[in-house]
Amino acid sequence: MPDRKRPNIYAVLLAGGSGTRLWPVSRELYPKQLVNFIGDDSLVQLTVKRLPPEVTPGRIRIVCGEEHFFEIARHLEAIGIASHGNIIGEPCGRNTAPAILMAALNIFEQSEDAVICVFPADHVIRDLDGFHARVASAVSLAGQGHIVTFGITPHYPETGYGYIEGDRAVAAGALSIRRFVEKPDRQTAMEYLDAGNYFWNSGMFVFKASVIIEEFKTFEPELYRRIRDMRGAGSVTREAYEQLKNISIDVAIMERTQKGVVLPSDFGWSDIGSWKSLYDFLPKDSHGNVIDGDVISNDTENCFIMGHERLIATNSIRDMVVVETPDSVFVSDIDSSRNVKTIVEQLKRDGRKEYKAHQTVHHPWGVSTRLENRPGYQIVRLAIYPDSKLRIEALPSVVTQLVILEGRARINGDGRQRSLDQGQTFMVSGTQPVDVQPSDGGPLCLLQIQISPCDGKGQFVCR
Repeated sequence: MPDRKRPNIYAVLLAGGSGTRLWPVSRELYPKQLVNFIGDDSLVQLTVKRLPPEVTPGRIRIVCGEEHFFEIARHLEAIGIASHGNIIGEPCGRNTAPAILMAALNIFEQSEDAVICVFPADHVIRDLDGFHARVASAVSLAGQGHIVTFGITPHYPETGYGYIEGDRAVAAGALSIRRFVEKPDRQTAMEYLDAGNYFWNSGMFVFKASVIIEEFKTFEPELYRRIRDMRGAGSVTREAYEQLKNISIDVAIMERTQKGVVLPSDFGWSDIGSWKSLYDFLPKDSHGNVIDGDVISNDTENCFIMGHERLIATNSIRDMVVVETPDSVFVSDIDSSRNVKTIVEQLKRDGRKEYKAHQTVHHPWGVSTRLENRPGYQIVRLAIYPDSKLRIEALPSVVTQLVILEGRARINGDGRQRSLDQGQTFMVSGTQPVDVQPSDGGPLCLLQIQISPCDGKGQFVCR
């Protein structure tokens, strides 16, 4: 028999951010929530793992962009969490209010008395016991009809966060909300710190599904109607979703509701919003450095150095960030490292691919790694997952050759089927695409060599 005294607690993880302040590791097609910054787990995996015992695996919903849907699913499956039915894909980003309302309606259909905990999928928390205790308090407050936001107790005058000003005591340590304030300058942030009733806005919430839906009906009726109708139609198209108001949950609901409370919390939280914040969160060596990768450092202090593709050697530097990836290197004063967002915006304006994707790109069928890309030819390593299939197009004026590196391949094309072993090759010719898949139940790795012999302008495509 189910425990009727325990509320049906669900978690909604918001995984739609791009994490541009952590470029070049975090990129549009592989944002920070998918990156392993801390240990062997990605940030989204760490977020899922800290939910029990308050939330069981079957009551987790992740809202993400459609371009990240399959990779989020892979990350869930890798830690033993079923992904089917637990991921809500957005055709495009429209800020946190539409994402939260979509998830709340999804959960309300299954449990009208559900309590929902909303957590960004790219934050970290050091004190898990303290976190679980605060979640329990928030669930209790939500059961009384409150909309709870976690306000992080500030320990220094941070200018990169918005703040919440608390007012009178409510219950369970929570305060009514007097106002939300934007990111302050340093002098104002110091005044907030001295006042003692200002808290960092964490972007984490707990509320009953029924309560938040009613607030949307009251304060954003048009947004509620549009999302309700989309869900009722059984499909959420990009065209319809782009018409939704681009609005945060703070502006849509929290700054207007009379049901909001802030729960002061101090459990070692960080939003990992920049290289500086990641440096502050991680343990340091005896010289104050955070070093990850193949690094030789001489006379180096208070630096963040990360790289795995090649040796990094530093000499006589202080308070710096050095981050290396196969196609980009970022070097900055550590206190100014969040300004990397300006560089990403310039890359985007200039049409540079580095803002969007790594040389290694994750797909529903597997992983592609661009080894070389020069005028007239391209060489890509393809790793195809077991039970998956890759379609390779036959392109005009492009010669495509496949070389099997590992595993055994089954190739279907032109109405024929072939099997290839390690070291064998196959030429894609004619006008029909070919389907390539592992034939022995294991992974398959191959090289795709594409040559455009005419003018070097052939379009290289794999799907």
